[in-house]
Amino acid sequence: MAETLDNPPNSKNPKNDEPQQEQQDDDEEKTFEELGLDPRLIRALTKKGISAPTPIQTYAIPLIMEGKDVVARAKTGSGKTYAYLLPLLQKLFSECYSARKNCPGAFVLVPTRELCQQVYAEVSLLIEACRVQLKVVQLTSSMPASDLRAALAGPPDILVSTPACISTCLSADVLQAKSIQDSLSFLVLDEADLLLSYGYEDDLKALVPHVPRRCQCLLMSATSSTHDKLLYILALLKLALVQKKVLIFVNRIDMGYRLRLFLEQFGIKSVVLNAELPQNSRLHILEEFNAGLFDYLIATDEGQTKEQVNGESHAASKKSKKRLRQKLDAEFGVVRGIDFKNVYTVINFEMPQDVAGYVHRIGRTGRAFSTGASVSLSCKQVSSDEMEIFEEIKITMGDVSEDSSNFIAPFPLLTKNAVESLRYRAEDVARCVTKIAVREARAQDLRNEILNSEKVLSKKPAPAHLKAVPEYLMDATTKEASKIVKLARAAMGTNRSNRRNSSKGRNRKSGDPLKTFSAEGPKKSRKSGMKRKDGENGDSGRKKQRKKASYVD
Repeated sequence: MAETLDNPPNSKNPKNDEPQQEQQDDDEEKTFEELGLDPRLIRALTKKGISAPTPIQTYAIPLIMEGKDVVARAKTGSGKTYAYLLPLLQKLFSECYSARKNCPGAFVLVPTRELCQQVYAEVSLLIEACRVQLKVVQLTSSMPASDLRAALAGPPDILVSTPACISTCLSADVLQAKSIQDSLSFLVLDEADLLLSYGYEDDLKALVPHVPRRCQCLLMSATSSTHDKLLYILALLKLALVQKKVLIFVNRIDMGYRLRLFLEQFGIKSVVLNAELPQNSRLHILEEFNAGLFDYLIATDEGQTKEQVNGESHAASKKSKKRLRQKLDAEFGVVRGIDFKNVYTVINFEMPQDVAGYVHRIGRTGRAFSTGASVSLSCKQVSSDEMEIFEEIKITMGDVSEDSSNFIAPFPLLTKNAVESLRYRAEDVARCVTKIAVREARAQDLRNEILNSEKVLSKKPAPAHLKAVPEYLMDATTKEASKIVKLARAAMGTNRSNRRNSSKGRNRKSGDPLKTFSAEGPKKSRKSGMKRKDGENGDSGRKKQRKKASYVD
């Protein structure tokens, strides 16, 4: 039986009901001894300075020790790794597998090599502190088959690896399918959401048939605030709940491209603006945005990143400094100084690094006595740093007790039903926007901009079933709010499509004279003369007679 732990309650949230708060306090007061952990593990934790379990550990450890399958989600830094490592090690302490196992009894699968090294280090420290005879190994795809066989000789008790490496071991006959079915007792998928988004789906499907039914499966995942934010911004833009034009701020270049690829699948065309693009391309993008050629601009605010780069560059070599200057333009700044024309909405997809950054961002709208709005996307489980910044912003914008609602308030037009109706589509598309796809789009965009700065809008058509929101998915309240926004937009006279068509017509007429030059000029005059003749114009007739007479003479 599988147990799902989704966002364990946190005692810092004052909005919970009183009975829930009391139960939560009781859970948080539990100790590792009350959770039933082995004294050797408790001593190892004490040496590391860990005295009490976190909420995710309090909920997950008893369930795992009962032998249940567990799906757990919690924010980054909440102790998910120890939530599965501690009960896993305790079970290995009490059960002897060496007499009958031909392969590791526990697989811990992670999405990246760095995380593999991190988990391996944590397990090794715990085993060393507990002074038990357990063996843990880590495998990488870059290891030759001989090294893989040597590492699995014994065999070890715990294997930490990526799914691709397990697939390689199976195909190279380093791991036998029958050995896995006979010996595997624990399967842990750490950062399970990333395992799918990093392209390991085929590798996991290859492993699944060999996992025995008795095997205890644990899926650990960080709360995907990015996926939730993608869902919210899709609802805002696709349901037309914000006024155009829209300026969207992100903190990282990769996130800007990921957001663009995500929106592109739903027929929402947007353009990315960041310090990586050539200067001429950035100027061209700003001119087109101000002219109304597109409505959504995704700007990367790299203030914090540039500070980190500048701090690290002092210790770097001259060669590495040169590379950094070539990659990012240190003089690029999108938050201050740039005059964006007719921006009605600013969306903080990712919160700025400080209050000053927030003030400068929202200053891109409501300029020159115009109205504007700022929307900041936040989720239930956000980082502590983001929450601290948000509280500082509330204090800066007004008194927290009363007046802050005049400045920062929940978005009134978006209902929960409207968001949830789009969740399946949004999460399905978000999984397709992989790290590889983002990297390829970023490289392709940079190549196009270097060759031709006018190629800023993607030509890829959106899937027909995602381009429009079906009526059965539309929430009644949100539908009415969307109509109000459209009426307000029409009343403001912000229909730019006619202006675009007229400007295109003017551009066709006033083209390059060297390209539009034609030797067919006399033919046009003859045609005009025929028209005049048909119209029985006397003046043209006399001109024709004079021409004829001179020719005869």
